[in-house]
Amino acid sequence: MSGRSAPCGPQEIGSLFLFEKLAPEQLERLCREGRVERFEPGPVYAQGEPATCFYVMLEGTVVLSRRVGGEDVEVSRTSQRGVYAGAMQAYLGDRVPQVYNNSMRVTVPTRFFVLPADTFADIMQEWFPMAVHLLEGLFLGSKNTQRAIGQRERLLALGSLSAGLTHELNNPAAAAVRATATLRERVAKMRRKLRVISAGTYEPETLANLIEIQERTAERVAKAPSLSPLEAADREDALSDWLDDHGIAEGWRAAPAFVQAGLDLDWLDQVAAAVDEELLPGAIGWLSYTVETELLMDEIQDSTTRISHLVDAAKQYAQLDRAPYQIADVHELLDSTLLMLSGKIGQRIEVVKEYDRTLPRIPAYPAELNQVWTNLIDNAVSAIDGAERDGGTLTVRTAREGDRLLVEFRDTGTGIPPEIRDRVFDPFFTTKPVGEGTGLGLDISWRIVVDKHRGVLRFTSEPGDTRFQVLLPLTAPSPDGSPEEQS
Repeated sequence: MSGRSAPCGPQEIGSLFLFEKLAPEQLERLCREGRVERFEPGPVYAQGEPATCFYVMLEGTVVLSRRVGGEDVEVSRTSQRGVYAGAMQAYLGDRVPQVYNNSMRVTVPTRFFVLPADTFADIMQEWFPMAVHLLEGLFLGSKNTQRAIGQRERLLALGSLSAGLTHELNNPAAAAVRATATLRERVAKMRRKLRVISAGTYEPETLANLIEIQERTAERVAKAPSLSPLEAADREDALSDWLDDHGIAEGWRAAPAFVQAGLDLDWLDQVAAAVDEELLPGAIGWLSYTVETELLMDEIQDSTTRISHLVDAAKQYAQLDRAPYQIADVHELLDSTLLMLSGKIGQRIEVVKEYDRTLPRIPAYPAELNQVWTNLIDNAVSAIDGAERDGGTLTVRTAREGDRLLVEFRDTGTGIPPEIRDRVFDPFFTTKPVGEGTGLGLDISWRIVVDKHRGVLRFTSEPGDTRFQVLLPLTAPSPDGSPEEQS
């Protein structure tokens, strides 16, 4: 939007605090190469447009706003003479995108001194070369520092995740190795027992009955019911007594495995009815090995399945072999992140999931959302650990809020003090001890949620109840700018 031109007076612009130290010939040049424009109430420029002009207000009222989650959020409103906006980084040239970083409008008829961006850059470099070098160093140095520390933060997070994943993989892997070694031992004993049986005087019918019971026993192991500790203890006592009564030596050793396999007194009675009394101890021993091998194979299967799930979770977390922008299930992303961070979360913290499974998949950048979940969970765990009490609770909730998907992380930690709540999203601000935090976690999360996903990141906090909420659009523009809708 362009305004109506008006005469430019060196004396008037020289009265502004920005130009009050300039020489008369410098003010003359500003008036010669710039202009005064009057704008009626309404927009002056919009965020994201090419930054073509530098604006200094002479009189009126100006409002600056930024686009957040599809809405314009007012960040400044003032009537102070001399305030400036627009192409303030023109002197950096093509080293930064030359676009307006906010939107500006006026609420009353307002006059500006307007300087073309190219002219502003030339004047800055000609009149203030040292200041330009200092500003370049400050701006670009800060960007480089932020980039380097951001990379360091990602490496630290990767190290923490790798340690957690290694720990989680080690448990099922070690269990599988132990089970395999025990299984080899049991199979060897079964071969020896088979040799004894084959050398004995078993009738063919007895052997057939024994093999049939063995097959039914293996099937029963696969369908074993889950018992409470009290129920399991009672059944172990009953089976031990039965084995003792039937002359089975050290029956108490076999009873726990029988109970775990879902076997009961009726099953033992069927075995006793199928073989002669003098053959019963050998038959029970043979079936005991069957039960143990089946249980060990189940343990190996469970361990290897756990390893497979961990690998899948790692791939889900890192989004390997997947497009950066895709239609994603937020719950899958949350589960993979929680699993990757389970080592850091530990046993002291209870994780509660309150998922609304009716929520649709949404267009998003899943790998970057996983980074957001990581930062928010890490902060929640630190807050709970800092509360100096035994454990705490981390609740992860999803819900629908209007036309957005809500992801909430609620912790029972120390809370955020009121005096720093307006700084938590500032780059490099951290409450963690030196060396434990870079202060970029929430800043990175803000940029991923707000700038990249056009969402909202907000929080509420009091001791024992801190909630960070991420709101993501159910409908979002695809990378080529066309809308994509999810039902």
